[in-house]
Amino acid sequence: MSEPFRNICVMGLGYIGLPTASLLGTKGYKVTGVDVSEVIVNTINNGGIHIVEPDLDLLVKSAVNSGNLKASLKPEPADVFIIAVPTPFKDGHTPDLEYVEAATAALVPHIKPGNLVILESTSPVGTTEETVARILSEGGHDVSKDVYVAHCPERVLPGRILIELVQNDRIVGGINAQATAAAASFYREFVSGQVLETNARTAELSKLTENSFRDVNIAFANELSLICDHENVDVWELISLANRHPRVNILQPGPGVGGHCIAVDPWFIIHRNPNESRLIRSAREVNDSKPHWVIQKIKSKAERFKYPTIACLGLSFKANVDDLRESPALQIVENLISQNIGEVIVCEPNIKSHPKFELWDVHEAVERADIIVVLVDHTPFKNLSASRLSEKIVIDTRGVIK
Repeated sequence: MSEPFRNICVMGLGYIGLPTASLLGTKGYKVTGVDVSEVIVNTINNGGIHIVEPDLDLLVKSAVNSGNLKASLKPEPADVFIIAVPTPFKDGHTPDLEYVEAATAALVPHIKPGNLVILESTSPVGTTEETVARILSEGGHDVSKDVYVAHCPERVLPGRILIELVQNDRIVGGINAQATAAAASFYREFVSGQVLETNARTAELSKLTENSFRDVNIAFANELSLICDHENVDVWELISLANRHPRVNILQPGPGVGGHCIAVDPWFIIHRNPNESRLIRSAREVNDSKPHWVIQKIKSKAERFKYPTIACLGLSFKANVDDLRESPALQIVENLISQNIGEVIVCEPNIKSHPKFELWDVHEAVERADIIVVLVDHTPFKNLSASRLSEKIVIDTRGVIK
């Protein structure tokens, strides 16, 4: 690495920002992590973490204790600035770039010539140029030659973030060739996978494409689950058999699609290209409708009881994580509670508490329930035997109960 790139400022200390900041801290960089939450800042400065991710607690503690990582409410001067803030959407699935705009504006007073500004947040095509570079330019910085601006989308899997931050190939795209080269040089210092160079717009669209690909394929699996239910066919057996074909690889159905990426990113493509993204839109609509289908299944079973106890197993958007963002399981639980069709009890082994409802131990929940709904394929749920549930009504959206 060239000598200037030693001090790092990471904007946003969530599921991507904190692992990135702590990893860089353990690699010898001096890192300031910035977050708007004073609770999060204090937790990290005390060597703790606020999210669940394997080995992240050890990495943060090591980086903080070494003096290489500190958390702050405000950015400080650095050589490299990494923006890793949320990019949700507003009503009508319009991209919300408020956090990116605020983070970039906060950096303007601290940037000097020779600095590298990297947007890691998954963003609509054009965000690096039209939002980040624009705000820096309006703040008096020459982004054509003095300040390097690039996009490098994160592409990690929750539960494997610390491994994949290093091992996965990374796509780097600058707003010009100099920015691309500077950003690629930086990532090659700590990424063992290939660092692939392109331009900012292609880098942005590549991340959206990756998640849209998965969304479309999950939608196919979810449509199959609806068809199988109608035809009285076991969808899990069907997919297992079909996947024995050497050129077929169908994904697994579920109660919907969640997470900050797959459930959100396709809308960024659709918003800018409404007439050219018909298949992507259809897949989004299929996956967004699946929770409502699950709710109707539960309601039809609940009609057999006066006021049944319904145990909902899982709240997170995927197995063995604590991340509830865009979770179809959470949407289903909240909807069931609002409709008051029975007593809803909830089990989520990866979080300690929830502000809206009590969390139950899985064995107590199963024992008490009339209806059991498996919404997430957490490992503890896979130990439930079919014989133990023989007198219960089971709605298994994840194919857990064998």
